[in-house]
Amino acid sequence: MGRAFGFLSLIFVLGAGMYLYSKQVEEISPNGSTPKTTVSLTGVRNDLLAMANAEKRYWVSNAKYASLEELGKNSDIQVPQRPDFKYFIDANDSNFKIIATYSGADPHAPKRIAIDDTMSITTN
Repeated sequence: MGRAFGFLSLIFVLGAGMYLYSKQVEEISPNGSTPKTTVSLTGVRNDLLAMANAEKRYWVSNAKYASLEELGKNSDIQVPQRPDFKYFIDANDSNFKIIATYSGADPHAPKRIAIDDTMSITTN
């Protein structure tokens, strides 16, 4: 009887541990994205913030916002290259929007992440 109780207790503790582990994995990878995609999305958000800050610095010097090519030529920032993501800047004299589009295989990843001159990041 004592061995059976010990075995059942072990099974219960293992089940509870597996449940807690699965909940922690869900918190790390929201919306069912893979951990690799989650890491890439964090990097893309950082890239967008860096490019937006570079746009702000460019505007201070030139009184207009730059295209992606102009930012790269100006050596203000090295334009990031990430697998499965392409960057595009829609800029004019008074505002800009930097868009990262996702072309990877993860169906739960946002297909479009953007930042504008108000420094707010949006995902679609």
